[in-house]
Amino acid sequence: MRLLMFDAAYVRYKPTQKGWEEGEDIEVKEYQFEDVVLCFVHAEPDDEEYGSKKITKILKNIKWLCGKLNKKRVLLHSFAHLGEKKSNPAFGKEVLDKVEERLKNVGYEVFQTPYGWFLDFESKWRGHPLGRIYKEF
Repeated sequence: MRLLMFDAAYVRYKPTQKGWEEGEDIEVKEYQFEDVVLCFVHAEPDDEEYGSKKITKILKNIKWLCGKLNKKRVLLHSFAHLGEKKSNPAFGKEVLDKVEERLKNVGYEVFQTPYGWFLDFESKWRGHPLGRIYKEF
C-alpha cells in the first residue's frame, strides 16, 4: 500500500471518461474542495492478504497529518500509478470506502474522487515541511 498526502489549498477536478467499466455512475461536472488533505492511495496485490492492517496504517497516517495541520477535511483519490503492481480494482475501491467510513466515524469530513474515472485535475499544494508526505506500507 502506498500513500501520498498533500496539504491542499484547493482541489478541482472534472471527470472526463470512465477508465474502468465498473466505474461509478456520477454526474459529470466540475467539483471543488478547499483546504483539504489530499490523499493519493495505491493498493497492491499483496495488500489484499493484509487489508485491515494496511487500512489501519493508512488511517493512522492520515489522522497524524490532519492533526499536525489542524484539519478535519480529507479527499481520497485512487492513484494506481504510485507503484508497478496494482490490486484488483474492486479491492482498491473497498480500501477507499473503509478509510472513508472509519474517518467519518471519528468526526472527519471525507470525500472521494469518482472511482474508475479519468479526471481533469487541478490542485494547489502548500509549501512547508508537512505539505507533502509519502508512506509505503
